[in-house]
Amino acid sequence: MNPFQINESKETVFSPVSTDTVPPRPPGPPEKSPPKICGTNYPLSVAFIVVNEFCERFSYYGMKAVLTLYFLYFLHWDEDTSTSVYHAFSSLCYFTPILGAAIADSWLGKFKTIIYLSLVYVLGHVIKSLGAIPVLGGQMLHRVLAVIGLSLIALGTGGIKPCVAAFGGDQFEEKHAEERTRYFSVFYLSINAGSLISTFITPMLRGDIQCFGEDCYALAFGIPGLLMVIALVVFTMGSKMYQKPPPEGNIVAQVVKCIWFAISNRFKNRSGDIPKRQHWLDWAAEKYSKQLVTDVKALTRILFLYVPLPMFWALLDQQGSRWTLQATRMDRNLGFFVLQPDQMQVLNPLLVLVFIPLFDLVIYRLVSKCGINFSSIRKMAVGMILACLAFAVAAAVEIKIDEMAPPKAGPREIFLQVLNLADDEVKVTVLGDNNNYLLEESIKSFQKTPHYSKLHLNTKSQDFHFHLKYHNFSVYTEHSVEEKNWYSLILHGNGRNISSMLVKDEENKTTNGMPAVRFVNTLHKDVNISLGKDVALSVGAAYGVSPYRAVERGEYPAVHFRMEDKDLYLNLGRLDFGAAYLFVITNSTNQVPKTWKMEDMTASKMSIAWQLPQYALVTAGEVMFSVTGLEFSYAQAPSSMKSVLQAAWLLTVAFGNIIVLVVAQLSSLVQWAEFILFSCLLLVVCLLFSIMGYYYVPVNSEDIQGPEDKQIPHIQGNMINLETKNTKL
Repeated sequence: MNPFQINESKETVFSPVSTDTVPPRPPGPPEKSPPKICGTNYPLSVAFIVVNEFCERFSYYGMKAVLTLYFLYFLHWDEDTSTSVYHAFSSLCYFTPILGAAIADSWLGKFKTIIYLSLVYVLGHVIKSLGAIPVLGGQMLHRVLAVIGLSLIALGTGGIKPCVAAFGGDQFEEKHAEERTRYFSVFYLSINAGSLISTFITPMLRGDIQCFGEDCYALAFGIPGLLMVIALVVFTMGSKMYQKPPPEGNIVAQVVKCIWFAISNRFKNRSGDIPKRQHWLDWAAEKYSKQLVTDVKALTRILFLYVPLPMFWALLDQQGSRWTLQATRMDRNLGFFVLQPDQMQVLNPLLVLVFIPLFDLVIYRLVSKCGINFSSIRKMAVGMILACLAFAVAAAVEIKIDEMAPPKAGPREIFLQVLNLADDEVKVTVLGDNNNYLLEESIKSFQKTPHYSKLHLNTKSQDFHFHLKYHNFSVYTEHSVEEKNWYSLILHGNGRNISSMLVKDEENKTTNGMPAVRFVNTLHKDVNISLGKDVALSVGAAYGVSPYRAVERGEYPAVHFRMEDKDLYLNLGRLDFGAAYLFVITNSTNQVPKTWKMEDMTASKMSIAWQLPQYALVTAGEVMFSVTGLEFSYAQAPSSMKSVLQAAWLLTVAFGNIIVLVVAQLSSLVQWAEFILFSCLLLVVCLLFSIMGYYYVPVNSEDIQGPEDKQIPHIQGNMINLETKNTKL
């Protein structure tokens, strides 16, 4: 059964017909059959719709793949804010289909709704791309443009979501139902193809191409925007071939009104003198037909099972946020290919295409042969358990990453390293406010402390006293520090004197997990360094210190240095993922500058391949939960309620994203503990869902089908005739 197939219901309406003889109507001209594809029964118009869907899904998933890193590294939001905005956008994309369906069914019709909201969609992409150009305004303007662009994209993609598939189904004649079923298979194949290709390509556009000296987010958003323009143009090209049914009324609105009337009517008639009714929805019988009330009763039984479902989506949709952030701290070199951190998301659509036939043709059949009743509710519960295991694995990976990463400075803490650029050994003593010893190290020439040392403060900011012993000199100096920061104390002397300078380091030295470099220039002339096509640094003379700069991973055997009129080339060696390097530029014995290389932060040693198990588990859970859930819902609901169920299913995704948003903003847990929290919450929800499913009594498909077309005989005499009419919902 195709869970996404558009269903049609047939309702018999009895209307009086005059008993007088009605002259037969003259036959009208035969309807012109729409053009077909290569002599088949497939209308040519559906080809435009399938291409449109492929381009639109490429546009949406391609843009969304790079969104979290855009928030983090371009807009400079922290990880929690980036995660919250990402899931707020995702949630809005699943609320707006309700609005799109209402506009299409009650006002404009599907065709005009798709056209108008696609224009809104394109406008959102244009604004979003402009907001990713670094030279266009400041950071506040970028953030405003990002929010406006994402809001328009959410309205566009959500608004057309319920219309495109149904509009494709409208192109088929009733006698070609089999071709329509196959069309929906091709339609959803185009969705997965667009998602798969775009999730692989757009991270490459972002990371492998440099714009204005940094990652090219403008291009990564611009190409999906261009695909949305193509989607709109292709869809418009087929305009004259489309069957365009007029708006037929919004069944979702009817259901909401029926439920609201039942509740309000029950509240008005709460007196004990009024007899009770068998079901609370029976209080709507005064205004709504018996058939509609019966269908809504069946619908509410399914919606009750939907209550726990948002928790599953809360876990599934973190692939694009928390899991992508986890990938930035891992080694992305697979030997044969170097992945971008946001490219790991491509595993989800790829594994979906593998797992769906695997589960349907192999696993479910083996379970059935073993005599196990693997009902739909059990499949969904197992899908939840697999998602729980996926987050447990993600937590284990996060713990291992934390063990390899440098610690974070907490409240009233700093981290300090000492770098000795003097020509002889220096003994460094760090004293607190009460002259208590905080650190004491002897550091040889052109050496540094083995690691950053954690020092505790008495207040949020404090003055540290440094005692430096160099040759026969003792020098006392003072530097101010602030909590939660990293510092480097750089010492330099010429045999007659010793000086020091305190430099604040960036805690997040690397961007996207790429190597980061900075330079200390001990020469008496400014140095300009070219690290690539768009990466240039200028380091001041006499112990000038450059900021950290992210560069591509790889070998740097000949880096161009320019000092006044001299051009030099220096070997920086290999720069690896996650590492932060310090290069000291000095004179060699033959007066030719050379560099001294040190690691401020060691390279990532945790391979990104360790994320594969968690992606495999969560995707297997998605196949068992999502596909089965839709099939179960459609099988259990009346035909007239299929579209309402689709809307309710999308709302569970929206509420799932809101859960992540709330947890990201309110939780102060470290990342691995947050993964465990989500895993445990879903486990509790799975138990609750299993109990609800245990008491759920499935309905046979024959019991929920509407009456089929029946030829009702004419009744002779003075009785009125009964005419059968079919209404498509």
